[in-house]
Amino acid sequence: MRDSESIAGVISTVLRVGVVLSAAIIIIGILLLIAANGSSDATPLLNFNLKQAPTLSGFLSGLASLQPYSVIELGAIVLIATPVSRVLISVFLFAAQKDRLYALITLTVLALLLFSMLATPFIPLFQG
Repeated sequence: MRDSESIAGVISTVLRVGVVLSAAIIIIGILLLIAANGSSDATPLLNFNLKQAPTLSGFLSGLASLQPYSVIELGAIVLIATPVSRVLISVFLFAAQKDRLYALITLTVLALLLFSMLATPFIPLFQG
């Protein structure tokens, strides 16, 4: 098997596992939501109050107590982290092949991804 085929195989496995894991976590959160509130009309439960934006400590304590919304949030975080982890793994795979150009390009993509996710929320220009 050629190196590009092995890289494609690793990347496809990472993406597949990430999506399946995310879906499983979200389904568990939905089942917890149904168990906590019954199978009646869930429309009032789906309203998001912007005045009570989630915090990291609230998210972590919600996960510890298996609150449905925190579990669903975890599934969404895993889904968002899946392509980022794919780029990170690509950096290591290209570096292992000693392909410096592609490793550098992929590292630049990773830096831009992380910047856009972590820094732009704090830049006034990007706060709508």
